[in-house]
Amino acid sequence: MNRTAAIVPLIVVALLGACKKREPEPAPAAEAPVAAAPAATTATPPAEQTAEQQELARKQALLAFATREDKFINDPRAQWAAEAKASSVFGDKDKSVSDSNKPQSAVGPADGRDWTNDNIDKGFDWLETTYANPVNATEVRVVFTGGQGVEAINKVELQDTDAKWHTVWEGLSDVKKEENGNRTWFVRTFDKTAYKAKIVKVTFANNLQRDYKTVDAVQLVGDQ
Repeated sequence: MNRTAAIVPLIVVALLGACKKREPEPAPAAEAPVAAAPAATTATPPAEQTAEQQELARKQALLAFATREDKFINDPRAQWAAEAKASSVFGDKDKSVSDSNKPQSAVGPADGRDWTNDNIDKGFDWLETTYANPVNATEVRVVFTGGQGVEAINKVELQDTDAKWHTVWEGLSDVKKEENGNRTWFVRTFDKTAYKAKIVKVTFANNLQRDYKTVDAVQLVGDQ
């Protein structure tokens, strides 16, 4: 083979490589558009009630209280205390106790007559109420005139027919003065007792509500 014949194929290969088209580079990926931030929304203030609407709401609240209280007063499973005694009576310190403040004022239905203790913010006081018919109890209701003392209750106990005491509630009262009636009802419901309860004892931590405590009546609810 002559030298010229050997060089020709090499030249052809080089020319073909030079003529080969360069592959196009891929286009850069388009960036995703940035979403616009949502426009800030301003809460629409509630429309102010008219005088007529306010009066209607007031009467509805009064009616709700009256309905609830009527249910308590006429509850066939509830009974009022037949006897009562207490740790103190207003006037003890001065030896000037009035009959109107004695524990017997808490006997019978709510009638505006109250037992009043003799301590504003010192120590503890208690009121015990006895019932004619021992029951398997489910609830205790304490009626306060004007709510005076309702925030100071810290314990409710029941005594059974064997004179044994049982605590059915203990803690801080979450009941506030009733704004829709002259009486405030402190109500505690619990599982029905296996024993027959005959006495309710309500204890007050006097410094929890720095005022005299006044109880109008106490209901024991249960089944004979």
